[in-house]
Amino acid sequence: MSKRSKLMLAGVVVTCASGVIALKAWATPGQGLVITGISGPALLDSFKTKSESDSLEIEIESKGQSDVYVAHIQIAPGGFGGWHSHPGPSIISVKSGTATFYHAADPATPLVYPAGSGFVEDANVVHDVRNHGDTNLELVVLQIVPVGAPRRIDQPAP
Repeated sequence: MSKRSKLMLAGVVVTCASGVIALKAWATPGQGLVITGISGPALLDSFKTKSESDSLEIEIESKGQSDVYVAHIQIAPGGFGGWHSHPGPSIISVKSGTATFYHAADPATPLVYPAGSGFVEDANVVHDVRNHGDTNLELVVLQIVPVGAPRRIDQPAP
């Protein structure tokens, strides 16, 4: 390998390493956060299901295989999940405490979910969940993601 080729290769390596360091600096990991896996990954094949009653109609469809996870998330008072997204939808149940949910598209307008309520996080939406209360926030989460995909993708703060 010529001296010039070695210098070019070294430049590419340094540039790539700098990019990785910069991405880590932009990411916003959580604080006071404990995530415990309950189940998964469980392989789920394509499905289509529908349920109807006088007061509720639900339709869910999946094409292709996915991984399903169930997790327990605990966030200490003053803690937060960090800005992130998911490559698939999540269904969240607030077991205790109060979840304050921020969307990057409108971080000044939080959504507040008390214990006993639930919400759905759409795929690829950058968000953060925070515990502004004085007791632990506990969430139970069902995630459906493409097979082999990461469950969480750290994102820069908006």
